[in-house]
Amino acid sequence: MPGNRVPAGHAAGVRRDPRTVRAAYERFLDTGELPGGIDPVVADSWRRSVRSGVDPDTPHPPDPLGDADLAAYRTTHPLASVMPVVRELVVDGAADDGLVVAVSDEVGRLLWVEGDHRLRRTVDRVGFVEGAVWREESVGTNAPGTALATRRAVQVIGAEHFSRPVQGLSCAAAPVRDPATGRVLGVLDITGRRAAATHVVLSLVRATVATVERELATRAAGLPRPGTGPPAGLRVLGRPALRGPDGDRPLSLRHAEILLLLAEHPRGLGADELAVLLHPGALSDVTVRAEVSRLRHVVGPLLAGSRPYRLARPLRSDADEVRAALALGDVRGAVTAYAPLLPRSVAPGVERLRAELSAEVRAAVLASGDPDVLDAWVCGTDGADDHAAWSRLLAVTPAGSPRAVRAQARLTLLDAELG
Repeated sequence: MPGNRVPAGHAAGVRRDPRTVRAAYERFLDTGELPGGIDPVVADSWRRSVRSGVDPDTPHPPDPLGDADLAAYRTTHPLASVMPVVRELVVDGAADDGLVVAVSDEVGRLLWVEGDHRLRRTVDRVGFVEGAVWREESVGTNAPGTALATRRAVQVIGAEHFSRPVQGLSCAAAPVRDPATGRVLGVLDITGRRAAATHVVLSLVRATVATVERELATRAAGLPRPGTGPPAGLRVLGRPALRGPDGDRPLSLRHAEILLLLAEHPRGLGADELAVLLHPGALSDVTVRAEVSRLRHVVGPLLAGSRPYRLARPLRSDADEVRAALALGDVRGAVTAYAPLLPRSVAPGVERLRAELSAEVRAAVLASGDPDVLDAWVCGTDGADDHAAWSRLLAVTPAGSPRAVRAQARLTLLDAELG
């Protein structure tokens, strides 16, 4: 379990080391006072748990559905059709990594709980079983329940759980939304011990949910799944282009930005939303409409005719391919395919996506400890001045080898530049 390192997306000053969190938790239960340094998402959840009357020692999830009722309910649930995707991306690897993957519905009922058999026996004992409802109101702070309460991806580490019986576990979860309506269909959760406390697992959850939502959008539109119809895609890791059966068609930077942002928002974007994502200052709706009109002449039926602006069908980018490789645990493949996303773009929405992708790849590289993967990363644009990556490479490389000498030389230079 990480010490007091704060995963990306958390406020500065947040402490997540077990001793600090447990002391704050006990003080909160004893006095109602909450010391600083606790993740605000967790702190708010603790308060909701108290207001809901959750017993920290004996949580009471409602009785689970019986096997027959659960089986009948699962077959009609919208997420049943994408469970093969979930199993391919995360469940198959979870069994080897000591993790459990759970998928709930929109009220927190666990529909599928799969993965490591030993850990499943552990979570069974606290009632984390198929058919049970894991909402904050019943069991307190937990990743799937808190993801439902906040409608965002969350990670709950050890003693951050409100219920003491589950404080030996960590979990990360994110809501799965209907791409057409934005309605939450359920939650994807990964639970485990130390392995589930890493930022890599949170990134894996987010990447898997994004893939699942794209699959739902494809099925809803009645379109062929990627790889089963005419090839089409968007190249954003390098010179932007639209990839098709007749080869690559170059795109202007602005057109690539718009397509990328629409691909990341399958429900669509209004002109005002697109303006905010495209320009760090003021950009008028008229300018956005003119850009989209010009884009229609380039991509034709790929853009839907109605507003908000949206794609008529899912468009897979090479950034998606990097995320898919990470989701499958193929860090080497992800690093090989990776390059900075639209590096010349200053569009705020693109800069955020660029930073997220870089952070996800970097976290996986550092966690891998693979010398070849680390070497590939530090040889790239993002890794050239990455002190932590060079240090990790030096640590896992035989002393005196050419790679170790190069790493030591680079660290010496970086130390000098940093003063």
